[in-house]
Amino acid sequence: MTKTLILIRSLGLFVGLLAITFGCKSKSASEGDVAFLGGEIVNPKNKNVILYNTDGKVVDSFKLDVNNRFKHNFKNLNPGLYSITHGGEYQLVLLEPNDSVMFRLNTYDFDESLVFTGKGAKKNNYLIKTYLSNEREADKLVEYSKMEPEAFHSFIEERRQRHLNQLQKFLAQNNQSDFFQSILEANINYNNYADKEIYPFAYFGNNKLIHVKDLPENFYAHRNNIDYNANHLSRFFSYNRFLFSHIDNLAISSFYEHNEFHSKFDRHSMEYNKSKLDLIDSIIEDETIKNNLLKYKARNYISHNHTEDEANELLDYYLSRSTNEEDKSDMIDLVASLKLLRQGNPLPSLEIVSFDDKEYSLNSIITKPTIIYFWSSNSKAQYRNSHYKVNSLKKAFDYVDFVSINVNDNDDKYWKKIISNYDFSTTSEYKFKDSNKAKKILAVNYLNKAIIVDENGIILHPNVNIFKSDFSEKLEELLQKKHLIK
Repeated sequence: MTKTLILIRSLGLFVGLLAITFGCKSKSASEGDVAFLGGEIVNPKNKNVILYNTDGKVVDSFKLDVNNRFKHNFKNLNPGLYSITHGGEYQLVLLEPNDSVMFRLNTYDFDESLVFTGKGAKKNNYLIKTYLSNEREADKLVEYSKMEPEAFHSFIEERRQRHLNQLQKFLAQNNQSDFFQSILEANINYNNYADKEIYPFAYFGNNKLIHVKDLPENFYAHRNNIDYNANHLSRFFSYNRFLFSHIDNLAISSFYEHNEFHSKFDRHSMEYNKSKLDLIDSIIEDETIKNNLLKYKARNYISHNHTEDEANELLDYYLSRSTNEEDKSDMIDLVASLKLLRQGNPLPSLEIVSFDDKEYSLNSIITKPTIIYFWSSNSKAQYRNSHYKVNSLKKAFDYVDFVSINVNDNDDKYWKKIISNYDFSTTSEYKFKDSNKAKKILAVNYLNKAIIVDENGIILHPNVNIFKSDFSEKLEELLQKKHLIK
C-alpha cells in the first residue's frame, strides 16, 4: 500500500503510506515562504525522479545527475506533505517554510536506509520512524488477534496511549508545528483504530463472525471520534486502512440480514459487497474519499472469480455511485479485460523479454500446463516468498511449468540484479515489454495473482493465489478434471 502494502498486504487493501500525498489545513503559501529539498539515491532503478505537491500534482521532474542526486528550490511554499517517486517507490517529505531538507536512501532497502539531514530533518525522521513501527505492528496483528476481546481492547488502547505519550515527549524536546502534531496524532490514532476494526475477522473467522455483536460495549468507542470527511487525510495510509476495514465491519450486519444466523460468512456475496458501496455512499460526503473507497471496494469484488453477470451487476451498482470519470473508465476496462480472461479463453498474446534479452510472445513459451506468476522489484518480501514458494511447488508438480514475470518498467539491470543476488533460476524469468499495457490486459491488480493455463495456452483459472493453504490440492484437482494428469 508503494509499499504496496499497495500493499497490500494480505488484507487486500490499501494504498501504501509511502504513496501518500495530501492537502493540509496549515496556512496557505505566502510570498517569501521558501524551502529547499535535495536527495541522493543509491543504486537507482532509473534516472527519473518526480516530485508531487500537497495536492498530488506534479511540481517537477528530474534527471539524476552523475552522482545520482537532485535538488529543488521552492518559492511561495505551501506547507504540507510532498512526495517523491522513483522506480515505483514513493517517499514522503514534510516541508514547511524555511526548511532545508536533504535525504539519502538505498533502493535495495528503501525505507530502512532512509536518512534525513538539515533543517526539517528531525520531523521527517520521526515520521519515517512511526511508519516503520506501524509496519512491524501490522505484521504481528494475526498473533495479537488470538487475544480475547477484552485483552485485545486493553492492549490496543495502552499501545495507542504509549505512542501518543512518546509523541508528546518528542514535541516537548523539539519545537514543531501544530500541523506536524496533527499528522502524527492522526497516524497513531487511525492505525490503532484500524486494528480494532480488523480484529473480528481474524478472531472469529468466517464461521463465527455473527458474534461481532457480542464484543465488549466499549470495543468500538473510537467510532465516536471519526471524521469521515477528513480531506487532508484522503491519501493517508492509516486513515485509509481504518476506513477500508471499518466499512467491511459495518457491512457485516447487512450480510446476516440476508443469511441465516449461523451461516458461514461469505465476503464475496453480492449483498455484502453492495451494502459496502451503500455505506460509503451514505456516510461519506467528501468526493475524493468516497470515490477512492468505492473504487477499491468494487475492484476487490470484480477481480475475484465471479460470473460475468455478477461482475456486470456490481459494476453497474458502482457506476451509479462514483463521480470520478477516470475511475469509472478504469473499472469498465477491468471488467472487459476479465471477460477475455475467463476459463476456456486463450491467453492474450503479449510480448515478454527473457533474462538474456530475447523477445517472445507469452503464448509461444507455453508447452505444458503452466502457472504464470508475477512479482515487483519494489516488494522484497513478495518476490522472495513467491520464488521460494514456486521452488517447493516445482518438486510436487514436476509436470507443470512455472513462468515468472516481473511487472516493473525500470531499467533491466535492476530487475536482473535482483535475480542474480537471490540466485533465482534465469530459465523462466521474464518481464513485460510494455508493463502498463500488459498489467491492464491481464488485470494484474494484485501481485499474488497467478494464472493457470493448459499446454495450448487455454486459461484453466484466471486468478489463483499460490500462497493459499489449499492451493496444491486445488491445483491437482483442476488438472485431473481437465485430464492433464492421471
